[in-house]
Amino acid sequence: MIIIISGPPGSGKTTVARIISRRLDFPLISSGDVFRSLSRRYGMDLESFSLYAEKNPDIDRQVDEFILGRMREDGNMVVDSRLAGWFALRNNIEAFKVYLDASLEKRYERIKNRDPGTTIDKIILRERSEQRRYLEYYGINFRDLSIYDLVINTDYLSPEEVADQVLEGVKSWKR
Repeated sequence: MIIIISGPPGSGKTTVARIISRRLDFPLISSGDVFRSLSRRYGMDLESFSLYAEKNPDIDRQVDEFILGRMREDGNMVVDSRLAGWFALRNNIEAFKVYLDASLEKRYERIKNRDPGTTIDKIILRERSEQRRYLEYYGINFRDLSIYDLVINTDYLSPEEVADQVLEGVKSWKR
């Protein structure tokens, strides 16, 4: 079984994906980890690297092909990725697709705790860059939530509470 956790930066997707991965003893595949690793390799912060990726489509394609390749493998996994739900849909890969969202203010609070140099303007810049790339490269409107099996606003929920809701959704979906 594949469980996909998607959402904008700071929505809690990575934290929730880690909790679910640990609870189910499924491997975790994280596009954010892959992208961050590439940004460090290139010596850039995420915002600069996102803008760089706009002019260098191979960056996103490397990350996306890695994620899609892993999803094509048989087996259980949790996938933390903004586009994996769309890739699953377009490639007929059965997966439970979850979208986590939160207000910009809440997401900023969370992001600045892990990256003190972050500003709201940088978050907005990164999101706009990603939205442009997703639309240009794949024709995907990331804000179209119609493909998801479950959408959760995480503003006032702990990561454990969100994980509980996801796992309850998985149980209903499997029936």
